[in-house]
Amino acid sequence: MTLLEQAGPQGIPEGPSSEAPSLDFAALVEAHQSMVFSVAYHFLHDRAAAEEVAQEVFLSLHRHIAGLQSPAHAAFWLRKVAVQRSLDEARRRKRQPQVSLEAVGEPAASAAAGEAAPRRDPMLGATLRRLVASLPEAPRMVMILRYQEDLDPGEIAAILRMPVGTVKSHLQRSLALLREKLGRRGVGEFGWTG
Repeated sequence: MTLLEQAGPQGIPEGPSSEAPSLDFAALVEAHQSMVFSVAYHFLHDRAAAEEVAQEVFLSLHRHIAGLQSPAHAAFWLRKVAVQRSLDEARRRKRQPQVSLEAVGEPAASAAAGEAAPRRDPMLGATLRRLVASLPEAPRMVMILRYQEDLDPGEIAAILRMPVGTVKSHLQRSLALLREKLGRRGVGEFGWTG
Protein backbone atom coordinates (compact mmCIF):
# COMPACT_ATOMS: atom_id res chain seq x y z
CA MET A 1 0.00 0.00 0.00
CA THR A 2 1.46 3.37 -1.04
CA LEU A 3 1.47 6.49 1.10
CA LEU A 4 -1.16 7.94 -1.20
CA GLU A 5 -3.47 4.97 -0.60
CA GLN A 6 -3.04 5.47 3.15
CA ALA A 7 -3.80 9.16 2.84
CA GLY A 8 -6.76 10.73 4.56
CA PRO A 9 -8.95 13.50 3.17
CA GLN A 10 -6.16 16.11 3.37
CA GLY A 11 -3.48 13.95 1.77
CA ILE A 12 -1.82 12.97 5.06
CA PRO A 13 -1.52 9.27 5.82
CA GLU A 14 -3.78 8.30 8.66
CA GLY A 15 -2.84 5.98 11.45
CA PRO A 16 -4.90 3.07 12.73
CA SER A 17 -8.37 3.82 14.00
CA SER A 18 -7.46 2.94 17.58
CA GLU A 19 -5.21 5.13 19.73
CA ALA A 20 -1.91 5.57 17.87
CA PRO A 21 1.16 4.10 19.53
CA SER A 22 3.89 6.40 20.80
CA LEU A 23 6.53 6.98 18.14
CA ASP A 24 10.21 6.66 19.02
CA PHE A 25 12.11 9.79 17.97
CA ALA A 26 15.50 8.04 17.71
CA ALA A 27 14.03 5.25 15.58
CA LEU A 28 12.39 7.77 13.24
CA VAL A 29 15.66 9.69 12.87
CA GLU A 30 17.55 6.46 12.18
CA ALA A 31 15.00 5.29 9.62
CA HIS A 32 14.59 8.57 7.71
CA GLN A 33 17.80 10.60 8.06
CA SER A 34 19.16 9.52 4.67
CA MET A 35 15.89 10.40 2.86
CA VAL A 36 15.70 13.84 4.52
CA PHE A 37 19.34 14.61 3.74
CA SER A 38 18.98 13.28 0.18
CA VAL A 39 16.02 15.54 -0.62
CA ALA A 40 17.83 18.60 0.77
CA TYR A 41 21.19 17.81 -0.83
CA HIS A 42 19.83 17.07 -4.29
CA PHE A 43 17.83 20.28 -4.24
CA LEU A 44 20.44 22.60 -2.71
CA HIS A 45 23.69 21.01 -4.01
CA ASP A 46 25.43 22.11 -0.83
CA ARG A 47 26.34 19.56 1.81
CA ALA A 48 26.50 22.04 4.72
CA ALA A 49 23.14 23.58 3.79
CA ALA A 50 21.59 20.11 3.41
CA GLU A 51 22.87 19.09 6.86
CA GLU A 52 21.43 22.29 8.33
CA VAL A 53 18.07 21.67 6.67
CA ALA A 54 18.05 18.06 7.92
CA GLN A 55 18.79 19.27 11.45
CA GLU A 56 15.91 21.76 11.26
CA VAL A 57 13.58 19.03 9.98
CA PHE A 58 14.44 16.71 12.87
CA LEU A 59 14.14 19.52 15.43
CA SER A 60 10.69 20.17 14.02
CA LEU A 61 9.93 16.44 14.27
CA HIS A 62 10.92 16.49 17.93
CA ARG A 63 8.53 19.40 18.56
CA HIS A 64 5.63 17.83 16.63
CA ILE A 65 6.06 14.10 17.23
CA ALA A 66 3.00 13.93 19.48
CA GLY A 67 0.79 14.93 16.56
CA LEU A 68 2.02 12.14 14.30
CA GLN A 69 -0.23 9.11 14.26
CA SER A 70 1.82 6.31 12.73
CA PRO A 71 5.20 5.52 11.18
CA ALA A 72 3.69 6.03 7.70
CA HIS A 73 2.33 9.43 8.75
CA ALA A 74 5.76 10.33 10.17
CA ALA A 75 7.52 9.36 6.92
CA PHE A 76 5.10 11.43 4.85
CA TRP A 77 5.39 14.36 7.27
CA LEU A 78 9.22 14.22 7.24
CA ARG A 79 9.40 14.19 3.43
CA LYS A 80 6.97 17.09 3.19
CA VAL A 81 8.84 19.17 5.78
CA ALA A 82 12.18 18.36 4.09
CA VAL A 83 10.79 19.61 0.76
CA GLN A 84 9.43 22.82 2.28
CA ARG A 85 12.58 23.57 4.29
CA SER A 86 14.74 22.97 1.20
CA LEU A 87 12.61 25.38 -0.82
CA ASP A 88 12.79 27.94 2.00
CA GLU A 89 16.58 27.60 2.23
CA ALA A 90 17.01 28.02 -1.52
CA ARG A 91 14.86 31.15 -1.47
CA ARG A 92 16.71 32.53 1.55
CA ARG A 93 20.16 31.96 0.08
CA LYS A 94 19.48 32.94 -3.52
CA ARG A 95 22.83 31.28 -4.10
CA GLN A 96 22.14 30.31 -7.70
CA PRO A 97 20.40 32.63 -10.13
CA GLN A 98 17.64 30.99 -12.11
CA VAL A 99 18.84 30.36 -15.66
CA SER A 100 16.59 28.88 -18.28
CA LEU A 101 17.81 25.74 -20.00
CA GLU A 102 17.78 27.63 -23.30
CA ALA A 103 20.37 30.08 -21.89
CA VAL A 104 22.83 27.36 -20.82
CA GLY A 105 25.82 27.29 -23.16
CA GLU A 106 26.33 24.30 -25.39
CA PRO A 107 29.75 22.71 -25.85
CA ALA A 108 30.51 21.21 -29.24
CA ALA A 109 29.86 17.50 -29.67
CA SER A 110 33.07 15.52 -29.09
CA ALA A 111 32.66 13.04 -31.92
CA ALA A 112 33.54 14.25 -35.40
CA ALA A 113 31.13 13.57 -38.23
CA GLY A 114 31.20 9.92 -39.19
CA GLU A 115 32.87 8.78 -35.96
CA ALA A 116 30.92 6.75 -33.48
CA ALA A 117 30.13 8.59 -30.26
CA PRO A 118 31.66 7.10 -27.13
CA ARG A 119 29.43 4.50 -25.49
CA ARG A 120 29.46 6.04 -22.02
CA ASP A 121 30.16 9.66 -21.18
CA PRO A 122 31.68 9.97 -17.69
CA MET A 123 30.54 13.58 -17.56
CA LEU A 124 26.89 12.78 -18.30
CA GLY A 125 25.94 12.52 -14.61
CA ALA A 126 27.51 15.89 -13.81
CA THR A 127 25.92 17.43 -16.89
CA LEU A 128 22.47 16.14 -15.91
CA ARG A 129 22.90 17.45 -12.35
CA ARG A 130 23.81 20.89 -13.68
CA LEU A 131 20.88 20.92 -16.10
CA VAL A 132 18.40 19.81 -13.43
CA ALA A 133 19.86 22.40 -11.02
CA SER A 134 19.14 25.10 -13.59
CA LEU A 135 15.40 24.35 -13.56
CA PRO A 136 13.08 26.68 -11.62
CA GLU A 137 12.18 25.58 -8.06
CA ALA A 138 8.92 23.70 -8.62
CA PRO A 139 10.01 21.64 -11.66
CA ARG A 140 13.38 20.93 -10.02
CA MET A 141 11.73 19.60 -6.84
CA VAL A 142 9.31 17.52 -8.93
CA MET A 143 12.26 15.99 -10.82
CA ILE A 144 14.14 15.25 -7.58
CA LEU A 145 11.11 13.64 -5.92
CA ARG A 146 10.36 11.57 -9.03
CA TYR A 147 13.81 10.37 -10.02
CA GLN A 148 15.84 10.61 -6.79
CA GLU A 149 13.16 9.65 -4.27
CA ASP A 150 11.25 7.41 -6.76
CA LEU A 151 7.82 8.81 -5.85
CA ASP A 152 4.89 8.54 -8.22
CA PRO A 153 3.16 11.70 -9.49
CA GLY A 154 0.24 11.28 -7.06
CA GLU A 155 2.58 11.21 -4.06
CA ILE A 156 4.49 14.22 -5.38
CA ALA A 157 1.23 16.11 -5.86
CA ALA A 158 0.24 15.41 -2.23
CA ILE A 159 3.62 16.56 -0.90
CA LEU A 160 3.79 19.73 -2.98
CA ARG A 161 0.05 20.46 -2.77
CA MET A 162 -0.37 20.78 -6.51
CA PRO A 163 -2.63 18.97 -8.96
CA VAL A 164 -1.35 15.69 -10.40
CA GLY A 165 -1.68 17.19 -13.88
CA THR A 166 0.68 20.01 -12.92
CA VAL A 167 3.21 17.48 -11.62
CA LYS A 168 2.99 15.54 -14.89
CA SER A 169 3.36 18.76 -16.90
CA HIS A 170 6.48 19.73 -14.95
CA LEU A 171 7.92 16.26 -15.58
CA GLN A 172 7.15 16.27 -19.31
CA ARG A 173 8.45 19.78 -19.93
CA SER A 174 11.59 19.24 -17.87
CA LEU A 175 12.37 15.92 -19.55
CA ALA A 176 11.81 17.40 -23.01
CA LEU A 177 14.20 20.26 -22.24
CA LEU A 178 16.81 17.87 -20.83
CA ARG A 179 16.53 15.62 -23.90
CA GLU A 180 16.90 18.63 -26.19
CA LYS A 181 19.98 19.93 -24.37
CA LEU A 182 21.60 16.51 -24.24
CA GLY A 183 20.78 15.95 -27.92
CA ARG A 184 22.60 19.16 -28.81
CA ARG A 185 25.62 17.81 -26.95
CA GLY A 186 25.65 14.67 -29.05
CA VAL A 187 24.13 12.44 -26.37
CA GLY A 188 21.44 10.09 -27.68
CA GLU A 189 18.31 8.94 -25.91
CA PHE A 190 19.24 8.46 -22.27
CA GLY A 191 16.47 6.20 -21.10
CA TRP A 192 13.99 8.54 -19.46
CA THR A 193 10.51 8.15 -20.82
CA GLY A 194 8.69 10.29 -18.26
